[in-house]
Amino acid sequence: MSSSGKKKGAPLPASSAGLLRFFEDETKGYRLDPRIVVSIPVGLIVVSWLLDIFLIK
Repeated sequence: MSSSGKKKGAPLPASSAGLLRFFEDETKGYRLDPRIVVSIPVGLIVVSWLLDIFLIK
């Protein structure tokens, strides 16, 4: 492919500062505490292990 066929867009940032500015922007949606996001799957795993131990002997 030749370079003339490529679309010309905005240049990439020279450092990670452009990415940091992008992720600092406020977005719409739910805001969840990271502890909740981690504790729900861990809780489900513990419940699954307990059911496996006590119900299947």
